[in-house]
Amino acid sequence: MPPRRRTDGGLPRWVLLPAGLAVLLVAGPVAGLLLRVPWTRFPALLASDASVDALLLSLRTSAAATAIVVVVGVPLALVLARVDLPGRRVLRTIVLLPLVLPPVVSGLALLTTLGRRGLLGARLEMLGIDIAFSTTAVVIAQAFVSLPFLVISLEGAVRTAGHRYEDVAATLGARPTTVLRRVTLPLLLPALGSGTALAFARSLGEFGATLTFAGSLQGVTRTLPLEIYLQRETDPDAAVALSVVLIAVAAVMVIATQRGARGDR
Repeated sequence: MPPRRRTDGGLPRWVLLPAGLAVLLVAGPVAGLLLRVPWTRFPALLASDASVDALLLSLRTSAAATAIVVVVGVPLALVLARVDLPGRRVLRTIVLLPLVLPPVVSGLALLTTLGRRGLLGARLEMLGIDIAFSTTAVVIAQAFVSLPFLVISLEGAVRTAGHRYEDVAATLGARPTTVLRRVTLPLLLPALGSGTALAFARSLGEFGATLTFAGSLQGVTRTLPLEIYLQRETDPDAAVALSVVLIAVAAVMVIATQRGARGDR
């Protein structure tokens, strides 16, 4: 008779208690929010001009920020994982800083660099280019805070995958660009999908850096998190309804990252 498969993973049973408390720590507030939603008025609460503008703006800017993150983040992750650069640890630390910086500090860093009186912003203004407090500023702020999520996800996958398939392709005469396009990137697709979903979710939920660097102008810079914050004071039911929308989109992104992780294995 074959041995019965253990469902506890070989762990002591007491581990289930703190694990359950951890689940309650996250699930409890989310459940409380869902129970607070006035479902009978839900469509009407989302139909206001301010809510629609905030939702559409968030989706557009998050998509744009994610595209930027993918274009620059994939090469950066490959460089950090494969190229033996001097000062690579320092470079990695700089890239991952937005993970631990308070969002307001991130916004101030962007403002002092790209604002009208900033290091680069003053020179750009002389050319007629204003970035701060514009939709472009929203995209830059979202890209700034979400880039590390893609880089850290992809860099780990690159290191785990190794480079034996690339070595074989190079031995057969494939050029580096061909190896990257036909071998490396297909191997990294699950991790790339996971990192992209994380970057999009982080962009969608960005608040502090966006408010500091881009402000809050309806239809221009007021994203969904900013609209939720404002509605919290004037119409709490609308704030709760918009929060549910944000949770739903975030849940879809989390499911996408889990699928990517399974594909990685």
